[in-house]
Amino acid sequence: MDESKTLKRNVFMSALLAFSNVIFPFISFPYVTRILLPAGTGRVSFATSVLSYFLIAAQLGIPTYGIREVAKVRDNRAALSKLVCELLIINAITTLLSYIVFTVALFTVPRMSEDKPLFVISSLVLFLNCIGMEWLYRGLECYTYITVRSIIFKSLGVIGIFLLIHAPADYLKYAALVVFSGSCSYILNFINARKYVSFKAITSKLSIRPHLKLITVFLAMAVATTIYTHLDMVMLGFMRTDTDTGYYDAAVKIKTALVGVVTSLGVALLPRSSAYLKQGRTDQFYRITRKAMNFVILLALPVSLFFIMYAKESILLVAGPEYGGAIIPMQVIMFTVLFIGMSNITGIQVLVPLGLEKQVLCSELLGMTVDLVINIALIPRLASTGAAIGTLVAELCVVVWQLIALRRNTPKAQSIFTDVRLKAVIPAIVLSAAAALAVRFSVTSGMAPLPALSLGAGVFFIVYLAVLIFAREPLTCELLRIKRRGSEA
Repeated sequence: MDESKTLKRNVFMSALLAFSNVIFPFISFPYVTRILLPAGTGRVSFATSVLSYFLIAAQLGIPTYGIREVAKVRDNRAALSKLVCELLIINAITTLLSYIVFTVALFTVPRMSEDKPLFVISSLVLFLNCIGMEWLYRGLECYTYITVRSIIFKSLGVIGIFLLIHAPADYLKYAALVVFSGSCSYILNFINARKYVSFKAITSKLSIRPHLKLITVFLAMAVATTIYTHLDMVMLGFMRTDTDTGYYDAAVKIKTALVGVVTSLGVALLPRSSAYLKQGRTDQFYRITRKAMNFVILLALPVSLFFIMYAKESILLVAGPEYGGAIIPMQVIMFTVLFIGMSNITGIQVLVPLGLEKQVLCSELLGMTVDLVINIALIPRLASTGAAIGTLVAELCVVVWQLIALRRNTPKAQSIFTDVRLKAVIPAIVLSAAAALAVRFSVTSGMAPLPALSLGAGVFFIVYLAVLIFAREPLTCELLRIKRRGSEA
């Protein structure tokens, strides 16, 4: 299969994986929220957020570093096997250390001691992520395997939710199913790894030390990102109630699903970007980067705006009337879909492959600091809305820092916006928003959430697409031509 077809297949599979991350929560979360109620979902989300800190320490920045390094040696089985063994040993040591610290915290931190079984169940992600080596499969661009495997386990998880979750007291079962659907597939990764690497006869050649300096930067990046990503949930858990955390969790679930769709292209392109730079093919590197940024803006802007307008219907549909407190936080946080999509391109796809990961680290430290300060100031007074404001401002600061870093360090990288046609995008956004608002206040007012949301989305995105086609927006026309050729074949 030629390079172009392989890249298109990877992008398609990554988009399918992102879509599955939207559709499966859409199926299961409305049921879970109505059974466990805000307090139950809030407890599980709090435990998951706390474990994310232990997980990031255990992973030591290897997920991003590993993808980049695997992409560099993917065609050399001996070098790849050596790299994988070295990173796996590092990961095993740090996972053990994380478990030790976690055990101490479990018996000394009152908020954790109150829910020992919940935290023990959630802690299984540490071991599963260690043996999973997801970075190996992403670096090798095994997106078909990743997608099929993920969909199978998510399907089993959804089935388990409907079979096993019947009362608020079943929150422990729900936590176990969250771990199962999200991480148990990593057992297959470990078994399947022998197809690509050999774990024999290379122990004497291993060299751990060269990785440590670079991994330290990636670890700091991951720590900063995880802190400001989960800080709001953790601080809500400590400073407010499980119910407030449950409200915020509902808003974040929707936002996270949308972010997965918007960033799917960048995730698929990271290994290819690193490979292009390794081969000196900078023109191809910047070409796919421009296309990725255009894709993000074309998709994230309308998605963010639509779900701000239809936040009430979205929350009522996904979580139920008990989660009315999640509507305003969702509206506040929704533009982070755009900011995260942009920083995924500027940071992970451009700065990291160019060796400027320290700039990504600085941006994330800024975001972490801003989020912490705003959360301390606003969560006591505004609860989940205050947390949403902190996250919004933090993500904006991250992307602004990265754009400035690109301008100062890589002048050629400024071209990543040249494919964006604002003369087509802005009229499309304005006209689609006007049409959707007209429908919302004249037609869907008083409707049930599902038909109201469906009709509003249909009008909004049909108008948006029609305007882009009329304006001859290049990427839109290209995608439509690809679709027609595929359907004719």
